[in-house]
Amino acid sequence: MTDARTEFTSLAKELKRRVALSDESDWNMKENRQGTLEELKLEVESCRKCPLGLSRIKAVFGVGNPKAKVMFVGEGPGYSEDRKGEPFVGRAGQLLDKILESIGLSRQTVYIANTVKCHPMKNPATPDARSNDRPPDETEINACRPYLDQQIDLISPAFIVTLGSVATKAMLHNEEPISKVRGIWREYATASGRVVRLLPTFHPAALLRNPDLKKLVWMDMKNLRSELEKGA
Repeated sequence: MTDARTEFTSLAKELKRRVALSDESDWNMKENRQGTLEELKLEVESCRKCPLGLSRIKAVFGVGNPKAKVMFVGEGPGYSEDRKGEPFVGRAGQLLDKILESIGLSRQTVYIANTVKCHPMKNPATPDARSNDRPPDETEINACRPYLDQQIDLISPAFIVTLGSVATKAMLHNEEPISKVRGIWREYATASGRVVRLLPTFHPAALLRNPDLKKLVWMDMKNLRSELEKGA
């Protein structure tokens, strides 16, 4: 992966420059939407639509650029995220930062969210326990889906990248394993009818368990970067 990254360094720098120099009118339009995102965040922070809202420490709304061209969606907050109120801040988050950097992006130029905004725990009675994380279930994902759809509509990304099988299945209603669907462009339609191109890939946590998957994620990120460069 290192050799491939070196090969594309100049392209990544150019892409990063173009993102930073996005049209000022586009920035102003998205900046005006920031207030609406803040209102939605306040709604999420007071949400009790499912039991996750009763056991969480902090709601994890999302982080990043409200004018982002790319939105990354994971499954749900874990132990560290529950305490900081920000998605992907643990080891998997540190790896995600490196993945973004490899194609000229960063946590400040993309938007990062999850299918659910509160920490799913194996035992909600022990929120301070480690190894207490679990994937969100269908009921929890469905309860939170309107918030995710509103985020997508407000941010209006050109692309969504789903991280891992849970997020991919939740958004595509596809039961195929992530190993079969990753790297293949799909379409996601929000409740409002907005359609966004979607690219599934592995969750960074999977790369920590199996470093061999890094090559496949690198291929997916080159795919994403190629599409970004077409519209730059």
